[in-house]
Amino acid sequence: MQHFPNKLRLLLVLMTAGIPIRLTRSAAVRGAHAGFCAGVIAAALAGVPASQSVLAQSARQAADSGGSRDSRAAELRATRLGANQAIRVDGRLDDAAWRAAQPSSELRQREPGEGAEASERTEVRALFDGTTLYFGIHAFDREREAVIARSLQRDKVMEMSMMEGGLQYAGDDAVALLLDTFDDNRNGFLFETNANGAEFDALVTDEGREFNRDWRGLWRVAATRTYDGWTAEFAIPFSTLRYPDGQTSWGFNVSRMIRRKNEELLWQSWERDGGGFLRVSRAGALTGLTDLPRTGRNVEVKPYTLGAVDQGRADVSQLALYAREIRTIPSGSGGLDVKAELRPGLVLDATVNTDFAQVEADDQQVNLTRFSLFFPEKREFFLENAGIFQFGAPGSFGPPPFQLFFSRRIGIASDGAVPVLGGARVTGRVGKQTIGLLNIVTDSTSFGEPRRNFGVARLKRDVGNSGYLGAMVTDRRNTSSQGTPNTAGGVDWSLWPTRSLNVQGFAARSTTLGTGGDGGAYRLATDYQSGRFGVTAQTLGIGRDMRARSGFITRTDIRQYDGFGRLTFRPRHLGIRTRQIFLVGLYNTSMRGLRMNQNLGIALDHNWNSGESITVFTNRGRSRVDEEFEISDSVTVPIGDYATGDDGLIVSTSPARRVSASTFIQRQQN
Repeated sequence: MQHFPNKLRLLLVLMTAGIPIRLTRSAAVRGAHAGFCAGVIAAALAGVPASQSVLAQSARQAADSGGSRDSRAAELRATRLGANQAIRVDGRLDDAAWRAAQPSSELRQREPGEGAEASERTEVRALFDGTTLYFGIHAFDREREAVIARSLQRDKVMEMSMMEGGLQYAGDDAVALLLDTFDDNRNGFLFETNANGAEFDALVTDEGREFNRDWRGLWRVAATRTYDGWTAEFAIPFSTLRYPDGQTSWGFNVSRMIRRKNEELLWQSWERDGGGFLRVSRAGALTGLTDLPRTGRNVEVKPYTLGAVDQGRADVSQLALYAREIRTIPSGSGGLDVKAELRPGLVLDATVNTDFAQVEADDQQVNLTRFSLFFPEKREFFLENAGIFQFGAPGSFGPPPFQLFFSRRIGIASDGAVPVLGGARVTGRVGKQTIGLLNIVTDSTSFGEPRRNFGVARLKRDVGNSGYLGAMVTDRRNTSSQGTPNTAGGVDWSLWPTRSLNVQGFAARSTTLGTGGDGGAYRLATDYQSGRFGVTAQTLGIGRDMRARSGFITRTDIRQYDGFGRLTFRPRHLGIRTRQIFLVGLYNTSMRGLRMNQNLGIALDHNWNSGESITVFTNRGRSRVDEEFEISDSVTVPIGDYATGDDGLIVSTSPARRVSASTFIQRQQN
């Protein structure tokens, strides 16, 4: 599910010092006849069977023809259960309904052999009744004892990739399902498990451009070992999903990882050019979904109450200094959270006197930089459809340089929690529009936070098969006359001129009452990726007076240019899967042209089919510190111009091994 092994995340952090690079997988445009001939010749030179190369080339030509998913033949038909039939979710596909359902078993390799037949067969079946959608996966394996399943922990079967901000499989054999319930070629639900039945779920937005693994859906999964591999049963209530009434076909895809072989299989979108599991527009179709339950209001109500009693001794008389009595002071509070579906796909979240006591704790971070730390949102109220409110520049190796809206500005301050008096958010899809509306009021605090109102309006309009044009406005102001209201807004876009080329960008402006705070920001980024090479470039500017007080800005008065190049070879000898050359460059100035940072790095990477890898790299640059800062009470970095450089070696063993490790050797030049 990703171009790069784990250890390259560390490598590129060191090489780029925070370059916001984004790598997506997209298809290359080729002529039909010329591409066919070139594919056969390249296959012969590389030692790959010509039929395999032609199959991959034909898939790329079909992808580049601009056809929609509806024109594809890949379909899995879901079967409705009879009135007297029921599924026992135990991981065993021995119910009569599973045996009667028609399976699909046409998964193909993305790695190591693009388009090659899977080394182990996978069968996928789908059933549904009036409340639940069921999937049965039979992962055949002729070496059942070699199936790797170590994790039992939730959300650990996949792991985040710092390289792409997306996902990659962790160290186990696993299967994953992708559901595009609106069939909009952009957004989806992701469900995954391993042979232990560990759960993983997430929301995918804009073809994987945004990804929310902190979302928690209500669903069940069970898995078990069998004599011929392992099986898994997914039970996903329709109430967990959002879908339009009357639609009988959804976008659908299946992925499987055979970890000991490092073999990645996909039902659809297995091409290296323009493929990948998170490319929602390249999925197949789940059909036969007739007479689904109408979503109605689908209301969830979560009230809470808190009570406390404080006891202490108090003076009863100033004359009797030591005479005291017991004083008891009761206290309490309560609140309410409501979730309702206003119409199919349009969700209302409302809250009164919000309690965030059950929120998962943030990961510990140590800040050795002059910029603020960035923590992901984990509060349930903000999680569903959170990707709708994404507007700005992503951060691949550090905090994002610019986000017009950052929900952790609400209810959280540097000195502690801020009470939320109440608010509401409406998110979802209406036709070809994606909308997000939010308004929340926070209370004043004893540490100086005033009562504030936060308002956000977001609109995105579908363009083409998987792009969009959007606009967003945020507003933060105190409810009293004190303070300076801040309003920021802008337009953004993500367009796919071809299936191989993605163009993104935004233009934003802020206005603040009083002196200062009226500035602008912009970004333009292009990304072309294929199996052989990739090129990414962007320019980003944030003005000195840009203020987005409902958002997150790493630094102002910056103009940034950066680029990334990748060249991949597949030599097919000595068990080597890929040899790759990476080139990374960065140049930052102030808005007046004063140089701030520059970096240039190169890396040579070898990956074996077994999962082992070796990377050597070198990086040289300069960094200007224009304002001294402290990294501890006793260490201060003074103003100055500093030379930076790194040379290093990274050696990693396969994650399929019982004990895996990475060795990192680095020499710094400062």
